[in-house]
Formats: sequence, structure tokens, C-alpha cells
Amino acid sequence: MNNTPKIKIGIVAVSRDCFPEDLSVTRRKNLVKAYEEKYGKEDIYECPVCIVESEIHMLQALEDIKKAGCNALCVYLGNFGPEISETMLAQYFDGPKMFVAAAEETSSNGGLVGGRGDAYCGMLNASYNLKLRGVNAYIPEYPVGNAEECADMIHDFIPVAKAVYGLKNLKIISFGPRPTNFMACNAPIQQLYNLGVEIEENSELDLFESYNNHAGDSRIPDVVKDMEKELGEGNKKPEILSKLAQYELTLLDWVESHKGSREYVAIAGKCWPAFQTQFSFVPCYVNSRLTTRGIPVSCEVDIYGALSEFIGTVVSDDIVTLLDINNTVPSDIYNEDIKGKFPYTNKDIFMGFHCGNTSSCKLSFCEMKNQMIMARSLPEEVTNGTLEGDIMPGDITFFRLQSTADNKLRAYIAQGEVLPVKTRSFGSIGIFAINQMGRFYRYVLIEKNYPHHGAVAFGHFGKVLFDVFKYMGVEDISYNRPEGVLYDNENPFA
Repeated sequence: MNNTPKIKIGIVAVSRDCFPEDLSVTRRKNLVKAYEEKYGKEDIYECPVCIVESEIHMLQALEDIKKAGCNALCVYLGNFGPEISETMLAQYFDGPKMFVAAAEETSSNGGLVGGRGDAYCGMLNASYNLKLRGVNAYIPEYPVGNAEECADMIHDFIPVAKAVYGLKNLKIISFGPRPTNFMACNAPIQQLYNLGVEIEENSELDLFESYNNHAGDSRIPDVVKDMEKELGEGNKKPEILSKLAQYELTLLDWVESHKGSREYVAIAGKCWPAFQTQFSFVPCYVNSRLTTRGIPVSCEVDIYGALSEFIGTVVSDDIVTLLDINNTVPSDIYNEDIKGKFPYTNKDIFMGFHCGNTSSCKLSFCEMKNQMIMARSLPEEVTNGTLEGDIMPGDITFFRLQSTADNKLRAYIAQGEVLPVKTRSFGSIGIFAINQMGRFYRYVLIEKNYPHHGAVAFGHFGKVLFDVFKYMGVEDISYNRPEGVLYDNENPFA
């Protein structure tokens, strides 16, 4: 299934009736030309029916961009703009929207006398009226520019629009309650509905029944062959592949039959403690394979973890993973492989780990193994199914969107990297480096009661994620503050 949105932005130019309409027409055409020359025609649609000066024009433009299949909107202030009808357009349009404004040009007809548009001023009135109407819109850091600059702003809006649109059309499917002693992954679901996300909570017994009904499925041998091809020499547990294939088909069929009215799906799955003894395997490898296909699967029924993974998938156009912020790096490894070679102290680094849920595409090497921690108290043969290996080095963004116990949305974002250093450990694991991680760990993750799971996007996507969370109305967005910039409760004398 296609599990991420495609965005088509309708560009609607506006004009206040006491300003020259042709100023907005010319500037809109220049904007569209600049965008198409740099980014192509696929993502945008130029609304040709009118320049919006009134409520009637607004309705005409709204109908036109809907017919054109636009699922995002750019209101372009070619001049001052009509603050009422332009913000009504944003209010009536059901999808993500942005506002940008034209910079002045002495080359315009009439220069700075007859051809001055005053859109810099108009943007202030637009933002004021958006607030009056309770309409969220994306406004760039500096929302006024020439044609080329505004084209770049529109292109920067695409991943934000994808995330916002995706959440409005997302269903999270969960199986079972959180495991015992994992209350940290439990959070009120009210905020999911506030974001427009649908949630379907099921019993793991329902999942087990569906799995048993897939016994002997004729598709299993082909899935096994695909797994064998992916694992290659890392196929250390061939005897378990048919069961894993049966489980993978169970989840995929469940998604197709249960997504209902929604276009996109994420899964919050159960993985222990009774999962192994009843299914006779662990689901980690299957989780990694679905995530590779753009269907994020969180562990331990972490619903907000699955939500975060979906956002990361959409924003990055890439595979993500969900890891425990797990353990410190021993001083001998730091002294031998990191100190003096990378610009980090031992408090800036940690190991991100999960049993075996990370895509093989994001591992430096991989092997099918058993879950060592679970095998300490269970027969080893029922703990097979993890995909283990060191996470490949490179830039990452560690982030999470979370509802607090009192039903408030919070988020954190921290950019860093995975170091090219052997972990000497097990699971899907890597040595992560984030500047000032020690302080971030204490005054964000601990102070604000975040759970131990964090989503990982492979690349630096902090700017986009911040804009997404801001658009969604998240007021508390934390980041790893640089040295000398104190957190709210940080002791200034420490």
C-alpha cells in the first residue's frame, strides 16, 4: 500500500481592491514560473480563475483548487491583500495551508509609486485575522520574498503539509494493552482525536485468532523467499521464517481490512510477555519489514511512538526506527574509539537500542537471532525473530510527540549522528552522539516525564519537525540547548 501522502499545493493570489490587481497577477505568474523551473510542475497548481479580492472570489478560487485535486493551499499576497476573504479561504479550505507575501520590486510597473504592493504590511493583517478565526497556517520564518525566494518557501512547506495531511487521514491500529511495568508507554488517547488521528484498539487475542486463520496461506512460501533474499548470510534462524511470514501476512491483511475510511496506517504492536509463548517467536523482524514498506510499527503497544514514527516517515521520505534511549557507553570504548576523534564528551553519547526492529536497510550488518533478554526467563526457541546489527553511521534526528498524563501535547527534537564505532553489544543498536545530551537527558527527557522510546529519522529534519509540531499546536517543543543556554529548571550554579 502507498502509506504516505502526495501533496499538491494550490497557489491562490490575492489583492486588496484599492491596489492594482495586475500586480498580483504578474507576481503570481513569476512565482509559478520560478517554482517550475527549480522544482517542476508536479507539486503545485496555479489557480487561474480569479485574483481573490472578495468573498465571492474566495468561493470561486476554493471550488477551482478543489476540482484540481489540491490538498494543500498557498495564499500568496501579491499585494496588501484582503484580510477578510483571504483568511476565509484558509478557514474554508480543509487541508494544510500557508501564507507568503511578495517583496517589492522597482522593476514593477510604476516602481515604488504606482507599483508598490505593501504586502509586508498585509501579512501582519493576515496573521491577525487568522488568529481571530482560530485558523492554523504555516508562515515561514521570513515570509516575504521575491519569486525565487517564495518558491523555496513553498517547497519547504511540502513536508510540513504532508505530515499535517497525513495525520488527518491516519489510523493507528494497536493490539493489546501495554505490558506490565511499561506504564511509561501509556498515554491518554484524547490528543489523537484532537489531531484528527483515528485509533483502533484490539486485543492480542484477536490478533492471535487472525494469525491462526492464516495457517497454510498460499502466499507464505513467497514471503519466506523474500526474507531469505533480504537476510542472505544473516539467515541464522531459517526454521522460524515460515511463522514470521504467516505473521507478516496477518498484519498486512489486517491493515487492508481495517483501515476503513483512512488512507494511512501505523501499528502499535504487542511483543511480550505472553506473545512468545503463544506465537512461538518474537515479531521484531516482521516489524522491521513493515516499517521498511512505510508502515511504521512500534513495540510494546507504544501508540505515541507509532504516531512519531509515522510523522518521521512522512517528513523524511525514508525509513525510520523506534529505539530505547538505553544505556551509557563504557569509558574504555569512549577512550579507545571516540575521544579525540569526535567532538563529543562521554556525556554527549549513549546507545540507542531495541531488540531487533530496525530495517536491514539501516543496519551496517544484520543477522536473524533470538531475543537474549527474553531468553533469560523463557525457552530460547520461542524468542527467535530479532534482526540484530549495528545501526549504520550518519546524521539522525531523535524526536518524539507525546501526550502527558494530564492530556497535554509535548514534543522534543534533537539532531545528532550515529558514530562509526562498533557497539560490542546485541540487538538493533548504535552509538548516538547528540551535543549536550547529558543536560538534554536530565532537563527534558527526565524533567518532562518522557518515556524511554524515541523515534529516529535518518538525517537532520529538526527544522521541518519543529514546523510540523508548531502547526499542530504543540506549545512545548524542547530541543538540546547549547552550552550556556539554561533549561527552565537547570541549576545555574551547578
